[in-house]
Amino acid sequence: MSILDIFLWGVLPYVVVVILVGGTIWRYKYDQFGWTTRSSQLYESKILKIASPLFHYGLVGVFAGHVVGLLIPASWTAAMGISNDAYHLGALVMGIPFGIAVVIGLAVMIFRRRTNKSVFAATTWNDKLMYVALMVVIVLGIAVTIISAIQGHHGHNYRADVSPWFRSLFIFQPQVELMRDIPWEFKAHILLALALFALWPFTRLVHAFTAPFHYLFRPYIVYRSRGGERPGSRRGWDPVGTQDRSHIGYYK
Repeated sequence: MSILDIFLWGVLPYVVVVILVGGTIWRYKYDQFGWTTRSSQLYESKILKIASPLFHYGLVGVFAGHVVGLLIPASWTAAMGISNDAYHLGALVMGIPFGIAVVIGLAVMIFRRRTNKSVFAATTWNDKLMYVALMVVIVLGIAVTIISAIQGHHGHNYRADVSPWFRSLFIFQPQVELMRDIPWEFKAHILLALALFALWPFTRLVHAFTAPFHYLFRPYIVYRSRGGERPGSRRGWDPVGTQDRSHIGYYK
C-alpha cells in the first residue's frame, strides 16, 4: 500500500470535509450577502423553466441512488431477496433516467448561459469551474453505472470495496486497502466528486444548505377577510390632521 493510496483514500476525504464545513462557516460569517444562487431568471426565464426542474429533480434522484448504493450493505439487500444482478438492473433502470435528466438540464443551462449575453455577463469564473466539475462527475457516474450493470458478474462490484470503504470513513477507520485495485473510472469519479465538494462552499452551490425544506412542514397560512368597512373609507393612504399635511398618511 503506497503513500499515495493512504493519502487519497485515508486522508483526502477528511481534508475535503474540513474544507466543506470550514468553508461553509466562513462563507456564512463573512459573505452572507453572497449566499445566494445569483439567479439569472430576471434576464431569461423560458429556457430556465425547462432546465432547472430537470437538473434539480434529477439531482435528488442521483443523490438517493448514491445513498442506497454506498450506505446500504449488500448483505441487507441480499437478505431481502434482491440478487446482485437484480440490484444492478434496478440501479440502471432507476438511476440512469435521473442521471440523464441532470445532464440534459445542466447542458441546457450551460447553453443558455453561454448564448444569452446578459446571463453570460453575470457568470463568474467559479461558475464556469462548477459547471465543468458537475458535468464531468455526473457523466462519469452514469458511465460507471452502465459499465457495472452491463458487465454483471464479470464486472467490478463496487459494493464489495467502494461502499465498505465509504462507510469506514464514518467510524474513522478508513479501509484504504479496499481502494487499491478498483478500476480507474471509479477512482476518477470519486476523486472528482471530492474536488467538487471542496469547491462547494465557494460557489453558488452553497445555497443548497439553506434550501427552504421547512416549507414542507410549516402550518398553512390562514387568510381572513377584513369584514365590513366603514362607510366612506377606502384602502390606501389617507391624509390625517387639520393642517395641510397631504404628504403624511396612515395605512388602513
